[in-house]
Amino acid sequence: MSENRKIVKGAGLVGGLTLISRIFGLVRDMVIARFFGATMAADAFFIALRIPNVLRRLFAEGALTVSFIPLFKEAQIKEGREKAREISDVVFTFLSLILAIIVIFAIIFAPEIVKVIAFGFESPEKYELTVYLTRITFPYLFLICLVALSMGILNSEGHFAAPAMAPILLNISIIIAAFFLSPLLDEPVVSLAIGVLLGGVLQVLLQIPFVKRAGYFPRINLNFSHPALRKLLILMGPAVFGIAVYQLNIFITTILATLLPEGSVSYLYYADRFFQLPLGIFVISLATAVLPTMSEQVSSGRIDNMRESLSFSLKIIFFITLPAAAGLIAISVPVFSLFFQRGEFDYETTLKTASALKYYALGLWAIGGIKIIVPAFYAMQDMKTPVRAAFMAFGANIVLSVVLMGPLQHGGLALATTLSALLNLAILLSIIASKVGKVIDKSVIISFVKSFLAAIATGVVAYYFSTLADWKVNGINSEKVIILTGSMASGVLAYLVSSFLLRSEEIGYIRKVLKEKRKTR
Repeated sequence: MSENRKIVKGAGLVGGLTLISRIFGLVRDMVIARFFGATMAADAFFIALRIPNVLRRLFAEGALTVSFIPLFKEAQIKEGREKAREISDVVFTFLSLILAIIVIFAIIFAPEIVKVIAFGFESPEKYELTVYLTRITFPYLFLICLVALSMGILNSEGHFAAPAMAPILLNISIIIAAFFLSPLLDEPVVSLAIGVLLGGVLQVLLQIPFVKRAGYFPRINLNFSHPALRKLLILMGPAVFGIAVYQLNIFITTILATLLPEGSVSYLYYADRFFQLPLGIFVISLATAVLPTMSEQVSSGRIDNMRESLSFSLKIIFFITLPAAAGLIAISVPVFSLFFQRGEFDYETTLKTASALKYYALGLWAIGGIKIIVPAFYAMQDMKTPVRAAFMAFGANIVLSVVLMGPLQHGGLALATTLSALLNLAILLSIIASKVGKVIDKSVIISFVKSFLAAIATGVVAYYFSTLADWKVNGINSEKVIILTGSMASGVLAYLVSSFLLRSEEIGYIRKVLKEKRKTR
């Protein structure tokens, strides 16, 4: 199996499971809304879950995995599997000990933590409930960090299914707890906290047989002076800062949106929810699949192969994100009209939210490129360069936001995000070229132009089809469902046909992979 095919296969698997997870996540939110609505209990649960979730994003699924994989692959290739096993054992032991201490302290000092996070909670009852729920949910941090470590091990071994399935179990656990456990409890919302904890346990249990089969079932190793552990902690530092910059970006954008007319924060929030969909399903999936391959290539000294894998991945990501961006722009109004336009969410709100989504969508391909290039730096164990680029883009985003929010209102904030992403991408491309050679060669440029032209056809066809319905009508009706579905299908068909006529390299590659898959059946 070629390395490119391995990347595409891994990305397809992760993307498919991520799509399933997003569907169950939507069902989970609908179930929570049905049982608890926007009540005091719901507020308490969301605050209680936010605290371990923020730490999870900073230390577990982000910094830990991307720092561990290059280190682990390097040990496997240069020192052998037994040395790699020793590293995983040391990291597991250290991580478990530190996390246990953090969880214990968090449970003890939950009242103080809640006072800081939810200082606006004036009701003593609401405050006490939040503290109680926080104490139940915080051990989830311990469990999800172990899942993140397992993800690093399994992804390094070319296994992506179990880690990608883990979020599905969490969503199912919360759904089941809400339906069957909440009626049995004096305080029904406690069922959701128990569901989170149970979901974390199930996520860990799912990884165990696969980690064991790979030969890396964890053992206690107290050698905390191991050089690999010190190196991991050094690598994690900049990675944590990089993720923190992203969260800070969102925070600043939200603050600036509060200075605009009422509703601006909500317009950006709802637009971002739909914008994140192709990012989560396609972009993050490919980034997850490409990191182990590039880490192996770097550790083996095959820099030329790493550069080829990076160029190939950029072609694939542009091939996916350009039509996705065109589609989001073309059907932004239909999407919000169908799913949200009812009650206080009127047609005017739909138009304003759709405007934000259009500005976000313009930068989808650039953000996709960033998500693919950053793992290349991680594979080289260079965590600092992406952080420097992110800080420069962050500064540009603030300046652009202030300049654009006047004439374009909330749309200006979304456009500032897009323009700062373009700057970030340009910086990363310039630096990576100085390290490994030219990544954006003639083939990448030709591929981009072909995908761009085909994406225009996608947008035009999808938009034309969408005009056949009246999107001013509130709620869901058969006409809106049929037309939106037809718009999406016609857009995809237009893209495939245009790509075929333009002889896009990616179309030929996908056809070849599918043909080989049929032969193996």
